[in-house]
Amino acid sequence: MSKRNPIRLNQGYTSPSPVPLQVISNEEFVPPPQTGQQAQVEWLIDRASKRLSGKLGLNRRDFLKTTGGMAVAFLAMNEVFGKFFDVLAVEAAEPPAVQEKKGPVPFIFDVQTHYVSSSFHLPGWKEGLLGLRRRAKEMGLNPQLSGDTGTMADLSVANYIKEVFLDSDTSLGLISTPPGPYPWEAVVPPKEMTHIRDEINRLTASQRMLAHGLVMPQLGQVDLDFMDQQAETLRVDAWKCYTGSPAKGFEHGWWLSDETIAYPMLQKAQTLGITNICIHKGLPLGPVADYNHPRDLLKAAADFPKLNFLVYHAGFLGTSRINLENGKKGKIPWTTEFCEAKITHPQLTNIFMELGSTFGQLVITEPLICAHLLGQILSAFGNDHVLWGTDSIWYGTPQWQIEAFRRFQMPEKLQETYGYPALTKDLKAKIFGLNAAKLFKVNVEETRRDLPKDYLSHIKMAYLDEGPTPSHHAYGWVSS
Repeated sequence: MSKRNPIRLNQGYTSPSPVPLQVISNEEFVPPPQTGQQAQVEWLIDRASKRLSGKLGLNRRDFLKTTGGMAVAFLAMNEVFGKFFDVLAVEAAEPPAVQEKKGPVPFIFDVQTHYVSSSFHLPGWKEGLLGLRRRAKEMGLNPQLSGDTGTMADLSVANYIKEVFLDSDTSLGLISTPPGPYPWEAVVPPKEMTHIRDEINRLTASQRMLAHGLVMPQLGQVDLDFMDQQAETLRVDAWKCYTGSPAKGFEHGWWLSDETIAYPMLQKAQTLGITNICIHKGLPLGPVADYNHPRDLLKAAADFPKLNFLVYHAGFLGTSRINLENGKKGKIPWTTEFCEAKITHPQLTNIFMELGSTFGQLVITEPLICAHLLGQILSAFGNDHVLWGTDSIWYGTPQWQIEAFRRFQMPEKLQETYGYPALTKDLKAKIFGLNAAKLFKVNVEETRRDLPKDYLSHIKMAYLDEGPTPSHHAYGWVSS
């Protein structure tokens, strides 16, 4: 068995494998260490890549950057976890077979991407972003983090474009941010998010990016006034909020169902005509923070039927908090409870479940639990109410997640036992982008027609012709 992959303290996590071999943190949760099954996957990938790279005249690292290397990773995962991924051995030995099998690329709209500027110098920004690493060090979870200086230079715009657009099939992206003490002092404040959006769209002469605004309703009128500014000056495309992250000066979070705190903000969003409310739910930092539970959404959604509530991370509590025995029976902390509650409120059609970090964590650690989660949210909310998000570039290029979802299959036994739907190409196309396109009023036919003509597509064609160089790098961190 090979040793666990090292952590690169200043630059995230790098692995030769095209698929991460342990859970990566997006800075919002403590990542669990590599599991025994993931170590087995790592060993199988190492063995197969050494054998196949020699036959193809490549070194092992270069082979793993090819589509054949991606196929090897999913073959290894099937061998360890069971057949969850649609992949054939010929795809590893003969990379052209991948393209033949792949078919047309779906329209992919990633509603949760992240960028951090190395030139961002608000007081305390780096300390706030790296606070989880500090806590992990203090708790003794990863002593190696004592040397972490938190270099963020490689999360620049150029690298963001390469990871999200050149090295993946992503068509459109929505920029988000972790919170800060105030919405204008977030890690990437709304002014910077919208600037990135506008610059990328200007350079490409097409709509490639959208951007979040940020709200903190505990600030009262100050927050409402800042919403006016974000709408009128920055023209934000949606609102992002963190019910578990209090504004500066407040000791605890807040609920969307709080008529005194949250409802003025929701009314303002409705008045401004920016009706997509994106809420961080799940993935609580440290001890379970109850304000991250999605239970408050049912009342808010009922009282504001003209607003859309996008539940980021699908309310998932995190792999480190799963009781695996119960999880394998289909009990998923918080998400299962929320799905069961939603089924009793079939009239609510304005709640949407987003997969950022949740799918990425589960698909590489417990594919069976991943299948249960997908089955539960599809059964409770419907095929039109699940959205694609990756939380990249914390996780590096989104492509490994795209490939994992494109190949992921719902086991027939789970379909028969629980009534979960099959993950057909049409259903996946909805999740990959068609559902989000409706919410954000993106004309998919026009966009698919125009994107191949834009500047970014020409850059990508040249990049692929020269030979792609995916980094296999993630910008979050892992436990040692």
